Parts: sequence; structure tokens; C-alpha cells
Amino acid sequence: MQNAETILNIVRERGTQGLPLERVYRMLYNPELYLRAYARLYANEGAMTPGITSETVDGMATRKIERIINDLRYERYRWTPVRRIEIPKKNRKLRPLGLPTWSDKLLQEAIRSILEAYYEPRFSNHSHGFRAGRGCHTALCEIRENWIGTKWFIEGDIRGCFDNINHQRLLEILSEHIRDNRFLELIRHLLQAGYLERWCYGATLSGAPQGGVLSPLLSNIYLDKLDQFVEQELLPTYNQGRRRRKNQYYSALMLKARRCRDRGRIEEAQAVRRQARELPSQDTYDPIYRRIHYCRYADDFLLGFAGPKNEAEEIKMRIRAYLIETLKLELSQEKTLITHATDQAARFLGYEIVSQHANDKLDYRKRRSINGHIGLRLPLDVLQAHCAKYMRRSKPEQRPIMVADDDYTILNQYQ
Repeated sequence: MQNAETILNIVRERGTQGLPLERVYRMLYNPELYLRAYARLYANEGAMTPGITSETVDGMATRKIERIINDLRYERYRWTPVRRIEIPKKNRKLRPLGLPTWSDKLLQEAIRSILEAYYEPRFSNHSHGFRAGRGCHTALCEIRENWIGTKWFIEGDIRGCFDNINHQRLLEILSEHIRDNRFLELIRHLLQAGYLERWCYGATLSGAPQGGVLSPLLSNIYLDKLDQFVEQELLPTYNQGRRRRKNQYYSALMLKARRCRDRGRIEEAQAVRRQARELPSQDTYDPIYRRIHYCRYADDFLLGFAGPKNEAEEIKMRIRAYLIETLKLELSQEKTLITHATDQAARFLGYEIVSQHANDKLDYRKRRSINGHIGLRLPLDVLQAHCAKYMRRSKPEQRPIMVADDDYTILNQYQ
């Protein structure tokens, strides 16, 4: 039997080449996959958290792996319903969280390693959530470095995304590239395993099992269809023109300033240049120039658009229609907004995203340096909430107990 690393390399190569994946179910007979899964899971805090049974990572042995493989071989493995609890969200609402048993976690991790090896090379570069080597920082860096000149932000939030994933549609998406009915049936049983809450059984008719090891990857596979729609339909349609045409008034003033300088009228040339600096160097209303950018993190996505607002509204409606018709999902009315990039700020991944504008910020060549560049700002409410921990009656609270501490100790505690 091949070792796990060889199997995953073969799977990864098929994903890179766009070839279908076959005999996936038989790969789960390999004990090394479960040893890799154990090495990844055993140190997690949740490894000692029981599901509906008392089984945890404590007492893990190779015979447990042998039992799982034997049950799979004879197709008698049954997923256990998860134990559901509710945890608070930032808006003080409660979010359901499922706690699987340890055996289910182990098998889910083995499945995840195979699916991730196959799908990771196929995922869009615009997707940053739940992926190795990517995260909030890579998403924000992409926006800051590549979205220059954005005029409108389209903030997207899918209402209850993880709770409303359509099981049948998810299996159809998986079956496009995975040619193994036994494996797909195993995934179907996982999705429909149900949950226990206060010892009452509840069926899972939709959604990925939150708290499960496999859920983030399944959600990414599902939402990759949205990434493909944006890349194949919206980006080619709304990316037009190589560059904006020049602003004639700006060009005329710069030409006048150059002539004044050549004739020795330096002060007049400087005054004309200051006048030109109040105008954009390019035509911001160029009818044949459009640019659209896209970034997604889990179920939150952001689009940047350079063009008229009515076309931004059109983009939003096309995305809404695609989600409803193809993925059976719905955009949140309260959180899906169209924001002016210069006058307002879009909220994404905890930051305020703005398009900066300041005619007096010049570089070493005396040219405006930040106009149109994206800026990341800390939201005021976040800053105030952080400061409130160190304030009393709207004033900084005294710390007399730290008077005897040296500067290094104080900085080390509060930095």
C-alpha cells in the first residue's frame, strides 16, 4: 500500500491538471491518512471535548483506526449526530456549534486531506478563507496593492451561508470532478447525520455541519462556484479599456506651466502647477474605461468597481440572481451595500476600506502620491471599545500599582 504522502501528491497532481478523481473511497483504507489526521488534531483544544459520547482523543490507539477502516471496507460506518451547543456572537446573538465525536473527527480529517489536495490547486486566487498560506492578511494585502482607482465598493454578505448550503447542490458540485459514488454517499450521510440539542434529535436538511473538521473546505468548494461566476462572467464584461484617457484641462495647465518655466517665469509656473494639482490627471468619467476587482473570505466578499453607480447596482443584482438561482443562497439586505470609495468606508475583515485622496501629499518628484490608493483604517467603534478597558468615567484610569514598575515591564504588558 502506498504511503499517504504519495497518495496526496497523486491527488494534487490530478487536481492541478484538471483531471477527474476516481477511487477516492478506497484511499480511506490507508492507515497513514489517519495517523496524519491524528498528528494534526490531537493538540487542538477541542480534541478533549466530547460529542454525544464520552469518546475523546484520550485513549487513542491503532485499533480505533483499524475499526474505522474495517467499517468503511464493509460500508457499515455510520456518522454520529453532533452535540449542538450555542455560543455568543459579536452582535450578542447566539450561533449553533456542533461537536462531533472523536472517530468522526478523525475520519473527517482524512477526507479533508484528500479533498484539499485535489481542490486547492483549482481554487481561485481571489479566495482567502480557510486555506493554507492564506488568510485575512493576504486578502487585505490584495485589496491594498491591486485596487488602485476604485470608485465604488460592493460589500457582500451571504445570509446564514453555512446553515443554508443546499445538500443536493453540494453533492452535484462534488460529482462534477469526483467519480466515486461510494465516497459521495459517505459525504451525503455526513451532511444528513443530524444533531442532538438538550437530548432532542434534530435533522439537518441543509447546511454544512458547523464545528466539523470538513465543513470549512466543503463551504469553499460550494462558494468556488461564485468565484468562477465572477471571474468568467463579471470580470471579462466589466473590465474595459487599457487606461483612462487624459484630462484635457489638466494637460492644458501642465503645458502652460512648462512654457512659463521655459521662459523664466518660475513663480507663475508654480502657481499654474498648484492649480493643476486640484484636478485629476485622468478623465474620471471616461465612458470606455471600467475596472472591477473581487476578493472573498469565507462567506464575506468585496468588489471594487471603477465606473458609474448604475453599473455597480447591476453587478450587485447579477450576483444576487446567481446566488439564488444556482447556489440556493441569499444576500443579506442589511449587510450588502454599495459604498462610495472616497466619501465613505466599506467594512471588510474588521477594517474600514477607503480610497485615499489628498492633493497635498507629494512624493520626491513633487507628484501626488496617494490619490486613488487604498487605505486600511481601524474602525472608531473598535478603537473606542479597546480604550474603554483602560478608562473610567471617560478618562484614563489610574494604575497606582504599576508605579514601581520599570518602563520595559509596562510596555511589555500593554503593547
